[in-house]
Amino acid sequence: MIRKIVLAMVLALAAGAVVAQEKVDINTADAERLAAALDGVGEVRAQAIVEYRQSNGDFPSVAALTSVTGIGPATLESNRDRLTVGGVD
Repeated sequence: MIRKIVLAMVLALAAGAVVAQEKVDINTADAERLAAALDGVGEVRAQAIVEYRQSNGDFPSVAALTSVTGIGPATLESNRDRLTVGGVD
């Protein structure tokens, strides 16, 4: 019985890890998706990303995300493995 519970917990954690590794395209994601997927990015910063993109066009690279007010190098680095622009990291 305990073995089944432990196995179920391990499988649930593994499934969560797979979902967490899904890339987020910063050129197409809406604010809700950005806020849900990125560490240190809430609704306000996520909306700022969308507004920046609408005003300035698509981000040419993941690193360009730091052009958005409130997104610094630390936020970028903690999320870099989850970010993409058009399928390119």
